[in-house]
Amino acid sequence: MDGGRGHVGRTVLVLGGTGEARGLAAELAGRPGTRVVSSLAGRVSDPKLPEGEVRVGGFGGPERMAAWLRERRIGAVVDATHPFAARITASAVQACAAAGVPLLVLRRPGWIEGPGDDWHWVASLPEAAGTLPALGGRVFLTSGRQGLPAFAGLDELWFLIRTVDPPEPPLPRRHHLLLDRGPYSLEGELSLMRAHRVEVLVTKDSGGTMTMAKLAAAREMRLPVVVVRRPPLPLPATDTQVAGTVEEAMTWLDDLPDPGPGETEH
Repeated sequence: MDGGRGHVGRTVLVLGGTGEARGLAAELAGRPGTRVVSSLAGRVSDPKLPEGEVRVGGFGGPERMAAWLRERRIGAVVDATHPFAARITASAVQACAAAGVPLLVLRRPGWIEGPGDDWHWVASLPEAAGTLPALGGRVFLTSGRQGLPAFAGLDELWFLIRTVDPPEPPLPRRHHLLLDRGPYSLEGELSLMRAHRVEVLVTKDSGGTMTMAKLAAAREMRLPVVVVRRPPLPLPATDTQVAGTVEEAMTWLDDLPDPGPGETEH
C-alpha cells in the first residue's frame, strides 16, 4: 500500500477497542507523514493499547465530538468500534457530517451458521433470556458484562459467566464468574464447557476469530446457541462508507483526496 494517495500529512482518528482497530492503527503508524490517534471508550480496565497516540473516554456527544475534530484538524475518521457499539457510531456519523470529515465504518463480518449448528437468533438480550428455560438449565453466558441484568431473574438456571472485567450487579443468583480474555482455542472451550456441563451457549454476533472457538465447541457438543443479532448501522442516506477488513479501510484512506492545509497537523 505504500505510495498510495490520500494519506500524506493526514491525521486519522480511529474509534477503537477491537482487533481491527489495533490492526489499522499499526498500519497507519508505520506510514511516513501519517498521524494516527486511537480513541478508546475506557470501559475495559486494562485494554490492549494500539500503536500511535491514544485517548481514553467519550467525547460528550456528537456536537462536542465535531468540535474536537475541528480543533485537531482531523482529516478522516474510521469507526472500528464493536459491532454492538451503536451509540458511538451514531455520534460519529453526526459529528463527521457536522465537521465535514470523511467517515468510514469498519465492521468485521458477522458469524454464519453452518452444518451441524443449532442457532436460535434473537433481537435482544431480554429476548435471549426468555428463550433459555426451554433450551437448557446450565448456560454459558458470553454476551458481555453490561447486559447481565437481563438474566438476573432466571433463578432456576445456572450460569457460567465469562467477562473481561468484573461485572456490576444484578447478576443471576446461581452462577460461576470467570474473568478471561480471548483469543480462545477449541480445545480450551471444549474442556471448559464439558467441565461445567454446559447445555446452552449465549453470545452476541460479534464476528471475527478471537472468540469463535466457542461456536465450534457448541457444534461439536451438539448444543443450542442463542445468538443476539447486531443492531442496524445508524447510517443515514449519506456517503458514509462501510468496510469489512483493515485492507479495505486502507484502500478507502488511500483513495481520499490529498488533504488541504486545514487538515495538515503542524
